[in-house]
Amino acid sequence: MSLKYTMEVMDMLDDPSINGEKIVELFEDTNNCEASYQTVEGDQGSTDFVKILIKGTNGKSSGGDAPTLGIVGRLGGIGARPKRIGFVSDGDGAAAAVATALKLQSMSVRGDRLEGDVYITTHICPHAPTEPHEPVEFMGSPVDILTMNQYEVLPEMDAVLSIDTTKGNKVFNHRGIAISPTVKSGYILKFCDDLIRIKEMTTGQLPVTFAVTTQDITPYGNDVYHINSILQPAVATDAPVVGVAITAESVVPGSGTGASHEVDVAQAVRFSIEVAKEYTGNKIEFYDDAEFERLEKLYGSMKHLQTLGSE
Repeated sequence: MSLKYTMEVMDMLDDPSINGEKIVELFEDTNNCEASYQTVEGDQGSTDFVKILIKGTNGKSSGGDAPTLGIVGRLGGIGARPKRIGFVSDGDGAAAAVATALKLQSMSVRGDRLEGDVYITTHICPHAPTEPHEPVEFMGSPVDILTMNQYEVLPEMDAVLSIDTTKGNKVFNHRGIAISPTVKSGYILKFCDDLIRIKEMTTGQLPVTFAVTTQDITPYGNDVYHINSILQPAVATDAPVVGVAITAESVVPGSGTGASHEVDVAQAVRFSIEVAKEYTGNKIEFYDDAEFERLEKLYGSMKHLQTLGSE
């Protein structure tokens, strides 16, 4: 039933008056769920950062020890008003994150609680700027990427799924979702077999993945090319991060309206929920810890790639 929640959320977000307060109201008066928002001013306006916690039966927020999953809905803005009217393609990450939270909330109310906690974060900005980018223009944001990471990448997250529209490029020729290899502490690690299995199961398709470059896992602001911000959470945490890209066959600008497909966003929602079930239940890991330790022993730390460099 992920599509139902996706459609409800996307209709709600396609509103010039939408804000963080209205999103938080969806989660009020619900046991085992906490939601809050904070308005942050930037150079080109403001946005509302939203944080939602779905508590697990053995979650760390309640004194337990089950792993905590973070789900980040990454975007510049959900709208580019007044330049463009309506919900923009770039907003799919926020829609997927909020829809995932709503579905997990509904499951919890019905008694289908996960073992560990799940934190869902994103930001709500229906009046974001745009900026030049090749091959199509990017959505900008009222705040910079460091501010986004500050509010969206939490120390409580033991692993992170970063959901982001990734259509403004010529990398994909597939409509739906694709996942990245695991990124941790400056290392690009192998694809997680368990996440590929879950993706096959939830989409009913052969797995679609995408390559990650060194540039993509470095911070914005260093004047090198990034496919988009999908792996920017990896510069702000030592937890393993996997990108969940919402993709298209053609090149679609992030500022394009009428370009979001509810079924594709719902794929990201279903995938995220199934990952949450297995990860917080200690059934899967995002990476091989022994192999990661071996890499660091052989080649040293790569954490300098999480910084702006030495210039």
